[in-house]
Amino acid sequence: MTLFILGYPGGMGGANTECWHTVKLWRQAGWDVHLIPTWGRDERWRGRLDAIGAVTHHVPAADLEKVPRLAGSVVVAMCNGNLWGVYGRLRKLGCRVVWVNCMTFLFLDERRAAQEHGPADAYVFQSQFQRSMLEPELARIGYRPEQGHLIRGAFDLGEFPFCPRQHRPNTEFVIGRLARPDLDKWSSNTWPIYASVPYAHRKALVMGWTERLAGKLGKPPAWATCLKPQQVPTQEFLGRCHAMLCINGGARENWPRVGLEAMAAGVPIVTQNQWGWREMVRHGVTGFLCNGDQELAYYTAHLAYDERRRLTMAEAARAHVERLADPETILAGWQRLFDSLGTAWSKAA
Repeated sequence: MTLFILGYPGGMGGANTECWHTVKLWRQAGWDVHLIPTWGRDERWRGRLDAIGAVTHHVPAADLEKVPRLAGSVVVAMCNGNLWGVYGRLRKLGCRVVWVNCMTFLFLDERRAAQEHGPADAYVFQSQFQRSMLEPELARIGYRPEQGHLIRGAFDLGEFPFCPRQHRPNTEFVIGRLARPDLDKWSSNTWPIYASVPYAHRKALVMGWTERLAGKLGKPPAWATCLKPQQVPTQEFLGRCHAMLCINGGARENWPRVGLEAMAAGVPIVTQNQWGWREMVRHGVTGFLCNGDQELAYYTAHLAYDERRRLTMAEAARAHVERLADPETILAGWQRLFDSLGTAWSKAA
């Protein structure tokens, strides 16, 4: 069996980065992986995929049916809305479709496609929270519980070396925030919360800043440095932070990759006691889950004042990510999913 991904890796966004880490994991297992970019590709990612033996089929949408070995294959789409525009055509080719939604809602095109062609063959949830949100909605479009699989997002810790930034008393303490420039990812209270952190030498470092975002959050204060999306590599950004303060403005986090990245790199997280964060962060051990703006500010300051605990928390968080992203567990989840499709699974390279 040949395994296809509809979509392509990228440097920004949870699904784009998860795609890369997942392909790496599958290739390490010796699985035959092909990708169809929709409908363009970044040559930098093409080189990385070629290096691990993944095959890229760069074709226009109109030539989808001409992709070799696509007919009858398994097609996985990771939160790629382009799937629904070609969903009916994949069905006609006899493809078994696996949908990996990184959101906590159904797309309108997803509903329409399911009404016309039936639901996908299998669904992947990265958190129990996401599953609880989506399954009632999916049931309305013909989904059956046995089609759902809880598989944590693949994550290669080797790409995020553990190197927590040291902090000395009464010196600058850098509080980071990294997210896509989607308005729902950013709280309108961002600057007031940062300003209320009771530590005199606090600094804010955010990446993902755009003029549109400034319209929601307001002008950055003098003690804040705002970087454009992907202005520096994520690893470099995390290396400049002492803590991450993750506050959303409407989006309900499913399985936030920024959390995995920060914890792997040695940057403790302070975030909301909601959504998928509850499954990722162990309060007081690997980070802090907070109820309200005052707690967000208080626990951030706690990390600034207690360096020993901050470093102990960073070490615990790294070990926790190693468990959450255990490659054998994640690979076994995918194997069970593919087996459930009744495929003649092959590990051909």
